[in-house]
Amino acid sequence: MSQSQIFGGGAEPEDGEEISAAGQVQVSALDTILDEIDVVLEQNAESFVQGFVQKGGQ
Repeated sequence: MSQSQIFGGGAEPEDGEEISAAGQVQVSALDTILDEIDVVLEQNAESFVQGFVQKGGQ
C-alpha cells in the first residue's frame, strides 16, 4: 500500500504577517489572564482552591 501526502499551498507573505500578528494578540491576551490568576493565587490561594472543590459530595 503506497502512501501519499498532500500539502496545501502556502499563504502569501503579507497574509502570513497578519496571521502572525493575530497569534501574538491571542498570546498576549492569554498572558494577561494567566497574570491575573497568579495575582489571585498570591493573595488568597486557599479561597481560590475552595472555589473549585466540591463540598458534601455534591
